[in-house]
Amino acid sequence: MSLINPIYYKKEGINQINSFIKKYNPSKIIFLVDENTHQYCLPKVIPEIEANSEIEIIEIESGEINKNLDTCKNLWEALTDLKIDRKGLIINLGGGVLTDMGGFVAHCYKRGIKFINIPTTLLAMVDASIGGKTGVDLGSHKNQVGIFVLPELVYIQPSFISTLSHEQKLSGFAEIIKHGLIADQEYWNKVSSYKVIPFNDFEEIEELIHTSIEIKKKVVSEDFSESGIRKILNFGHTIGHAVESFFLEKETPILHGEGVALGMIVESYISVKKGLLQESDYLSIKEFLSVFYPKILLHKEYLGEILTFMYNDKKNSNKEIKFVLLEKIGKAIFDVSVEEDLIKEALLKYIN
Repeated sequence: MSLINPIYYKKEGINQINSFIKKYNPSKIIFLVDENTHQYCLPKVIPEIEANSEIEIIEIESGEINKNLDTCKNLWEALTDLKIDRKGLIINLGGGVLTDMGGFVAHCYKRGIKFINIPTTLLAMVDASIGGKTGVDLGSHKNQVGIFVLPELVYIQPSFISTLSHEQKLSGFAEIIKHGLIADQEYWNKVSSYKVIPFNDFEEIEELIHTSIEIKKKVVSEDFSESGIRKILNFGHTIGHAVESFFLEKETPILHGEGVALGMIVESYISVKKGLLQESDYLSIKEFLSVFYPKILLHKEYLGEILTFMYNDKKNSNKEIKFVLLEKIGKAIFDVSVEEDLIKEALLKYIN
């Protein structure tokens, strides 16, 4: 098997789905949707599907708060009630929560049935649906339970972005920014030149999506199971996930991209303090992100709980908190141990 998803765009994506269905001849096709994609996206996809198989639709509630084992259990029971056998095909139509969980559910059900991802958010298109990571949260700890498994294919339809709120678009754009910072200075230069993010310019957005996917594909193809270089894709996420988990536990969740934007600012500062990144580059990163992402209201009293979440980060080893840091814009290094005092200093810098 290839170490990266087969990825197809626009009309070619539908053609490839229909070609796969014809060849595989699934016993049933199950569309997994949430209330938003059921209303706005499914009506655009269903008429394009050419299949003799019976089609079932399963709807779950959207939101990170529902990305858990309880929802998985309900889905496995629903698949069982529908008498889905190992020849069934699940098509995950949704954002990162849905594609993460849908792939996990498919691979565990009856020891694995085939699935396809149709990401409908910018975040899922450039990140979550690409590269084979699936899983769910354990309590407030993000993505603690999961597996690496590839879908049969991924279908990218950029027009689905028009169904999103501005905040959801911004959430996905944080991952585009990250790709430039860790791997491509020219890409960063282009992205950071925007005075207004071109969400309404489909040609420009398609180009950004394609470039980000190619960056992620290259990294994943070198290290599918995240034992080395793939870890650089977690820049901004050690801090970002911990802050996200903190607010999820408080039942005031923030969007993933908001946490990552905060994380990239704080981790860029840590990179400076570690003698890696030029301070002028940190200031450029901070200033650009601060234009588009609202400051998240943290307080000094939160730091202990946020650090506790960091100690449960999957990238850690030997009881040390491991970070991805920037040597320069366009080049990241991974597995850097950072002491608690510096983490607290960097977070306080953000707070103040």
